[in-house]
Amino acid sequence: MFFIKVAFYKILMAGLKLAVKFIPQPQPIIFSGKNSSLELAQLMINQDFKRVLIVTDKVLNQLGIANDICRLLQQHNIEVVFYDQVTPDPSDIIVEQGVKAAKVHQCDVVLGLGGGSSLDAAKMIAVLAKSTKTVKDVAGLLKIKQHGLPLFLLPTTSGTGSEVTMAAVITDSVNNTKLLVISPKTMPMTTALDPVLMQGMPAKITADTGFDALTHAIESYLSTHANEQTNRYALIAIKLIFKQLPVAYQQGDNLEARQSLALASCYAGLAFTKAGLGYVHAISHQIGAKYHLPHGMTNAAVLPLVLNFTAKASQQRLAELANAIGLDTTGFTSSEKAESFIQAVKSLQKEVAIESTLSAIVTEDVNALAKAALKEAHYLYPVPKYLDVSACEKLIKQLIPVS
Repeated sequence: MFFIKVAFYKILMAGLKLAVKFIPQPQPIIFSGKNSSLELAQLMINQDFKRVLIVTDKVLNQLGIANDICRLLQQHNIEVVFYDQVTPDPSDIIVEQGVKAAKVHQCDVVLGLGGGSSLDAAKMIAVLAKSTKTVKDVAGLLKIKQHGLPLFLLPTTSGTGSEVTMAAVITDSVNNTKLLVISPKTMPMTTALDPVLMQGMPAKITADTGFDALTHAIESYLSTHANEQTNRYALIAIKLIFKQLPVAYQQGDNLEARQSLALASCYAGLAFTKAGLGYVHAISHQIGAKYHLPHGMTNAAVLPLVLNFTAKASQQRLAELANAIGLDTTGFTSSEKAESFIQAVKSLQKEVAIESTLSAIVTEDVNALAKAALKEAHYLYPVPKYLDVSACEKLIKQLIPVS
């Protein structure tokens, strides 16, 4: 039975690889650098929009992160409407309320401002604002048939890469599971990578989001759908994160480090949009939805365990990553180089104070978590080595702290 499942998975992945090749994947205009968010606002002004819905969370709104942008828009007679109800792991209810706000205020453009949660919510609000459909109606692959409102995105964290991907993750409020929406229609028109917006990011969030971007890059590099272009994006992202994440973690106001991580997150997003993700995300999504834990933190805990599982199958690729980040592997075999890279991931994890275990996990939940993870992965993710339920349970149990 196991070999039948593996064979079916390989056939499915071959079909998906062919389909992805022909899916149109528009890329947004990308502004980058200090105060590039104001360049994005100027572009919005030139488009003659009348009323913008800014989708964000309460904290960012209260901190006034968008004040300069709003002032510039309002100076040019663009009315600003705030929807600041986004929470971590936004639910379909939050999206529905945002859609209602867009319709009630007759907004003609959406600006997402914040971390991945705000950007994903903004994507879905923009898509559904001109539709009668719900998030559940369009969850899955290529189920969105029409364009929504024009969308602009301003990330304030360096993790999800959502600003350049055609995916959004929303929580099903009934089942407490993740709904993955994949469609070119979710891609923004324009984004800006402005380190000024990221200066106030707390060290903990810097670490978590940095590991989210690192996971995107590593999983895309190990993907069986990786190609020359995605490899280039992934390698740049991985090098930047290993070099600059500790700096940004220690020096939150370091604009150079912030800019580097913003670029890394963007490149990692471009890489996984075409190459796909893997078991780290499949497992992390279930744990995050079940226990409401930060996605980057769960990725960081799961990543070394999945790399250990796939080490033999991905030996050459992991060895290349060891060389890429400048590890001294003189005289090492490919296997030893691969192991040195996995150890480097663990060392980075410790350097930015991310725990390697997750105390929230309950043993009785492990089977359900494993099954849900594999259900997500085995029709979406081109992984280098197949994981069955038993092996997945064993992996998740390693995340539970020893009492």
